[in-house]
Amino acid sequence: MISRRHWILLPAAAFLLRAEDKQSVRGRLRQDGAQPPAILTREGRVVELEADAPSTAVLRDARLKDEDFEAVGRFRAPSRFVVDPIHERALFVWRNGKRLVVTYWCDVCSIRAWSPGRCQCCQEEMRVDLRDPALGEMQLK
Repeated sequence: MISRRHWILLPAAAFLLRAEDKQSVRGRLRQDGAQPPAILTREGRVVELEADAPSTAVLRDARLKDEDFEAVGRFRAPSRFVVDPIHERALFVWRNGKRLVVTYWCDVCSIRAWSPGRCQCCQEEMRVDLRDPALGEMQLK
């Protein structure tokens, strides 16, 4: 029989199991508009990426095409990867051995976004702003 004390531990166990479920894929982005976004791995494999709309916008951002790119999520099949939702900050670029989260910044309004597009305030195009993921949410702003 499970006591009430053990029921309290269930959410923590579920969180730990979900954390272990995380995987990643790393390489160069394939951004052919006729095909789904994909990563070309160092081993020469093509891994197609499934993602929510804001994450797909990042995956199709031409400014990231030549970057060493990493997506976090889980494999659905060896050549199919499901990217975590945009709110989980699952898209990264590697530069000089450092993992940086992909964000977008408006220099005019000082607004940060997580997918490309125009600033919600001034309507200027936001620039790519790669940030250290160790920074807290408030430090990213």
